[in-house]
Amino acid sequence: MRKYKPPNLESEGKMKKSILTRREKEVFELLIKNYDTLEIADKLGISEKTVRNHVSNVMQKLGVKGRAGAVVELLKLGEISL
Repeated sequence: MRKYKPPNLESEGKMKKSILTRREKEVFELLIKNYDTLEIADKLGISEKTVRNHVSNVMQKLGVKGRAGAVVELLKLGEISL
């Protein structure tokens, strides 16, 4: 009897686990479109503080010091695109 082996979807590019939450991704997609914190907050219906928290969380996950560094790393990782 053969043991069932599920397909490795990650290696096939069919399923990739993002390091970003859905909301973090939304925030950074707006950042690269040159929206500022207030505009992002208004557009997403959240507070400016929440936007800053999302940015800070991503910078901590990536081990970078600034928004620009986070954007560069996210582009390299394929998490966001221009």
